[in-house]
Parts: sequence; structure tokens; C-alpha cells
Amino acid sequence: MDVSAYLARIGYSQPIRADLDTLKGLHRAHMLRVPFENLDIALGRKITCDQSRFLYKIVEEKRGGFCYEMNGAFAALLRSIGFSVELLSAKFLGADGSFGPEFDHLTLQVNLEEPWLADVGFGDGFVEPLHLRAGEVQPQDVGSFRVMELPDGALTVERQQDGGAWNHGYGFTLTARNLEDFAERCRYHQTSPNSHFTEKNLCTLALPDGRVTLSGMTLITTQRGLRKERELGSQEEWQRTLREEFGVVLPLELDSAE
Repeated sequence: MDVSAYLARIGYSQPIRADLDTLKGLHRAHMLRVPFENLDIALGRKITCDQSRFLYKIVEEKRGGFCYEMNGAFAALLRSIGFSVELLSAKFLGADGSFGPEFDHLTLQVNLEEPWLADVGFGDGFVEPLHLRAGEVQPQDVGSFRVMELPDGALTVERQQDGGAWNHGYGFTLTARNLEDFAERCRYHQTSPNSHFTEKNLCTLALPDGRVTLSGMTLITTQRGLRKERELGSQEEWQRTLREEFGVVLPLELDSAE
């Protein structure tokens, strides 16, 4: 892969070494420059668990993607620099309080002197990697996070809400996986009517002081805790917003942004 092209894509110009400072800088840069988006699903462009296709889409087409693409590409970048990276399977907590199926989400373990959790494909998540040490509260600009151990030995990422309560993000184990292990759930999320990724178009990007999200025809901007919403009036405005707010130019026009 072309490391210099990837670094240019995320606007990272600092020296690169396989150390914690570089990992944090790359993670933050990725979150601020590459949007989490599912737009290929409505375009009918098949997403397969293929690292080269992930890299081409993100680096050459200057697009984003969902977790398999974003973390799959980021893992390739980190490995090319010299990091030790393992793919981890994560699953989400359902309304009934139980976790869903394996491989619903792809996240990363980066092994330095101690292990770190990296995830540039979760949308509104942590902007810098988390120390994989259970119970440690880790404040960031976007809020506080912690990794907790569950009774069965699995781990979960939690985020602190404004009132002080902690909410589960996703559960995972430290079992190393292969990219092809995620293929079935990747197909599910782009084809099943029960997947939230087939419900509406989504494009979201972290800002230094908040987040900007295009959900269907609604543009949502949150900065310094202040939330603003605006309904877009046309397909042309939707396409222009994608370009101006997220740097995304689609290869084909969608029939509808809804």
C-alpha cells in the first residue's frame, strides 16, 4: 500500500513511528478526515471484505465507509508502519439487555508495551484509542470512556453520559480474527431490511469541537454542546452538503437521499 498517500488522505504530516504518540495522532486524524458512511449501500455498490478495495475507496476515491472498511483499512496502514494489530469481533447490546451476534462490528487491538483499543469505524465514538485496562476512566474531548470486564470474561466499552451514568457501547473479546470472518455480517448489513444501515443514508464526521452528521435529508451539527438541525430541500443541496461538509463526491447519483 502507499503509506504516503494514506497519510495525505488523513492530513497527517508528523513523523511516523510504531509508538503510542503516532497511534494517537493517526487515530485522531482519521476520525477528523474520513467520514463514517453507508452511501454505497443505496448506490448498490457491493462492499466485500477485501483490504485492497477498502484502501482504494478511502484513499483514492476519498470516501469513508462503515466499520469493516474503515478499521480494515486503518489496520493495513498501521501494519505498514510497523504496528502489531489484531482484528477483534464486537457485538452490540440489544433492547432486551443481551448482546447480538458476533462480527457485527470490527474493532482493533494494537499491541505496544500494553494493548490499546483502536476504532475509527464506530461513528460517534472515541477520537483517540483507549487503553485496554479494565476500569480505567479515560477522559477525551468528546467525553469519558472506560473498558470494563463482564462476568463471562468479555470486555465492553462504556461511555459516560452527562448525568454521570455509564452506557454500554459494544462488547468484545481479545480473540484475534481474520478479515474474512466478518464477510457474512458485512453482507447482512448491506442487504437485510432489519439492518439499520439499509434504513437511510448516513454520513458523519468528528469535528475538533463536536460532530457533523447528514442523516437522510437532515444535517445535524453539534459544536461545544450546541446542537443545530437543518432540513435540506433538494437532491442537489444534499449532494453539495456531502461535498462541502464531508469531502464526499459520489461516483453515481442516488435516486433519492431518503
